[in-house]
Amino acid sequence: MPHRFDVLGIGNAIVDVLARAEDDFLVDNRLAKGTMRLVDAEESARLYGAMGPAVQASGGSAGNTIAGVASLGGKAAFIGKVADDDLGAAYRHDLAAQGVHFATEPLPGEDTGRCMILVTPDGERTMNTFLGASLKLAPGDVEPAIVRDAAITYLEGYLWDPPAAKEAFLEAARIARKSGRRVALTLSDPFCVDRYRGEFRRLVVDREVDILLANVRELHALYETADLPTAIAALQAECPLAAVTASADGAYVVTPERVERVPAHPVERVVDATGAGDLFAAGFLYGLARRWSPKRSAELGALAAAEVISHMGPRPETSLAELVRQAGF
Repeated sequence: MPHRFDVLGIGNAIVDVLARAEDDFLVDNRLAKGTMRLVDAEESARLYGAMGPAVQASGGSAGNTIAGVASLGGKAAFIGKVADDDLGAAYRHDLAAQGVHFATEPLPGEDTGRCMILVTPDGERTMNTFLGASLKLAPGDVEPAIVRDAAITYLEGYLWDPPAAKEAFLEAARIARKSGRRVALTLSDPFCVDRYRGEFRRLVVDREVDILLANVRELHALYETADLPTAIAALQAECPLAAVTASADGAYVVTPERVERVPAHPVERVVDATGAGDLFAAGFLYGLARRWSPKRSAELGALAAAEVISHMGPRPETSLAELVRQAGF
């Protein structure tokens, strides 16, 4: 069935504020390394004041993925809520400059969401997210025509926190399923999984979601086991298609029939892991939308992830389409 967009992403529109930090900084501020926590405006401002020199970049999990799809040469769209402020204008500009369709109306009288990201010397990132205007995403922001025209609608697990955004999530999934399109979900974070484990599993079992993306820690949380083979076996029994990322160990493509291992793409040095899973999702979903095999799509995801972890920031700095050409995909 012809489609206008390869991937539509629906998620929190967040501006990332990134700074390098030592492990001691995390300990002193009682931050759990490698996780995401929600903070209010006051805590966000406190952390910003305590952080070292920082850089700003448009982010948000689904937004990063959609930017990656566009960099691959794909046709992409995004639904997310920003405020009518300077950060919101910058966010909208960044996606528009990449050719991404982003027509969600900005919200007056609010602040655009931001995420304070501490990057430790090992490249791991610890995130502190003030959701701001993104909390106000609602079913009315979902454009039915855009959902119907997207081969895959990609949803953030983070959207399950605000009730209105959750309803927007479910509305988009309903429209996509009714239109014969596929729905993908990223579990987003182990703590997010802990909050909504039963509901996420029900989405998969009831086939509201066709494609599941997770990292190993999120998968362990989903099935409440520290044993990866056990978790993958449980995933095989419930999900038609999944991709599980395992950092330097690559990724696993999981279907009821088989589990295929995809190695990580070589990278000289991990500078910043921010966006690694998001860019893997970009390559994986782009490949699926273009009817590539799941394994080949995961290999493309590994290539995209390798690019983003080689520099600071959550979005590609080099054309992924050019890297794909050079790699001979």
